[in-house]
Amino acid sequence: MRYAALILPLLLLGGSVRAAVAPEIDPRASLGVVQQWIYGYRGKPDYAHVPAAVRVLFHSQTFKEPESAGIYLGFIAGAIGSNPAKAEQLVNSFFPVPPQDEWVIVRAIAYSGLPDWRNLLRQIEPKIPERRIMIESYLNGTLPTLAEIPLEDSRPGMLDKLRNAFTQNPFKKEERKLDTKLTFASSQDLLDTLWGYYFATGSHVPIMRIVKMLPWSKSRDTLDKLTVGSMARYTLASYAVRDSSLREFLRDELPRQSEAVKGPLTEVIQAADRVELGAVRRDALAAVEELKAKGSDARRNLDLWGQVGVGAIALGCVSAAALGQVAVGIPCVIGGATSQGLLSFWEKQQ
Repeated sequence: MRYAALILPLLLLGGSVRAAVAPEIDPRASLGVVQQWIYGYRGKPDYAHVPAAVRVLFHSQTFKEPESAGIYLGFIAGAIGSNPAKAEQLVNSFFPVPPQDEWVIVRAIAYSGLPDWRNLLRQIEPKIPERRIMIESYLNGTLPTLAEIPLEDSRPGMLDKLRNAFTQNPFKKEERKLDTKLTFASSQDLLDTLWGYYFATGSHVPIMRIVKMLPWSKSRDTLDKLTVGSMARYTLASYAVRDSSLREFLRDELPRQSEAVKGPLTEVIQAADRVELGAVRRDALAAVEELKAKGSDARRNLDLWGQVGVGAIALGCVSAAALGQVAVGIPCVIGGATSQGLLSFWEKQQ
């Protein structure tokens, strides 16, 4: 992990900042300072220091691997959306932005939830002309905003594919195309993005989307759903252990949820109340092992056998968990997110 941060003098123990932040970069400081600050932000919003924190993230090359930087993207998006009257001023304060990180500003604005996010994108386009295509893709709807991304793909499932096999020419060769459709079920970094948005705003909207993923922790049909659902359940329990307001919110929501959600949500609340995160990890590991041994419930999808394995459990140490290493004690390391499997991660915690 690279270390860099702005000079953050006179830090309080809770991670909040007492003094003004100097504009210089201090290479001796740690990115962990900003991680702690982000985790404590919703308890004591410090809007004035968001630009400084974002510059730390840019300087430390946090966005070098976009798939492991979702939590920071979500935080920036939430900060932009949390104060519409000052959103333009905040975004302008991020500049100059390293060319390789300009996409972060574009996506954060699109994910911010601002009523006027389109105009804000148009205003910054002259500053980052190299991202014109990306900006236009959001403006014309080719790329979805965070609120528009579906939980899962509505395309034909296993049974539909089997049915088509008997109605279509079996010898017809289909051209393999790159699947760029975004869903929460297939893009694990979006779970991180929701957590980052929550840290910036304290809003329960992203929490409710995470709650909707909980039934996937019981899924035996697809590896993606099992992986994302298991990590949704684990991160909810992990943060609820130390966040009493989140714990109470989940408890209040329980009676209003569907039967599919009530089971795993009850497990989250009980694990948080009793501080029994190990049980959540062991259950998820057992589910992965069962899927590995028996295959999917959808008649043993043969493709699954080629996917299951330590390296193929793609979620790994999501950056929400990596932030937890500093803030709430989830043992994981940013930087190994895309190379370390979920299975090995949980095995080490036994």
